[in-house]
Amino acid sequence: MTELRFVRLGFGEEAVDYQEAWQKQREVHAARFEDTVPDTCLLLEHLPVYTAGRRTTDSERPLDGTPVIDVDRGGKITWHGPGQLVGYPIQKLPRPVDVVAHVRRLEDALIRTAAEFGLETSRVEGRSGVWVLGDPVEDRPSIGGLSLDFDPRLQDEEFDPRLNGPEYAPSNAGQRREDRKLAAIGIRVAKGVTMHGFSLNVNPDNTWFDRIVPCGIRDAGVTSLAYELGRDIAIAEVLPVVEKHLKDILENAQLAPRTIERPSDAVATA
Repeated sequence: MTELRFVRLGFGEEAVDYQEAWQKQREVHAARFEDTVPDTCLLLEHLPVYTAGRRTTDSERPLDGTPVIDVDRGGKITWHGPGQLVGYPIQKLPRPVDVVAHVRRLEDALIRTAAEFGLETSRVEGRSGVWVLGDPVEDRPSIGGLSLDFDPRLQDEEFDPRLNGPEYAPSNAGQRREDRKLAAIGIRVAKGVTMHGFSLNVNPDNTWFDRIVPCGIRDAGVTSLAYELGRDIAIAEVLPVVEKHLKDILENAQLAPRTIERPSDAVATA
């Protein structure tokens, strides 16, 4: 069992500037590598900011030139800001690090958190994060009066939802009864120690996501606990629940290095 400590950096009026939090991550990361601190999870709320992971393309950034901070995590572009609980677990893992297993543990903690509030969430194959699954395609309302068979997002790789009105906006995915992301995950591992982490939408203004292509996904959207539960909910209400499940899962995980598969020796045949 590995101890996990929590550091609450700031919420509400004390929300933390992204660059300030990024520098704090670097400091804790260096200390964790040197074993001068235990595994540490920074928890906070950010001032409004767009951040872009290494795989972000120009076509996914804001069309109006809104500034974006390019960061060294995996994943693509997202938004952080008021109403969103952000967590940066800085944890030392066995090398070679099993990144997928680490992501799955974070997903598990957030899935359990949502369940404690009465919301069923899931994973979506090929897409990291925590999702509220939509209705079957045939049961969803038509978009703009068109049959789903003519949904341009399914036929046109260049389709841009940012240019086509609120019926395609990521923030309206719940009204369309589509899959919608409740929590995003993007991490980096350096010297066997993790950085970055997750963002859980508690009660944000999700229209901030409409300026970008969130996580590079054009055929789904975003949601929040407040929207799905149909009531006001504060970060202060969610914070201890997230801490409880992160502590349970990360402290008790059976950590193991990633298995490296090596091709078996080829047998020559005449």
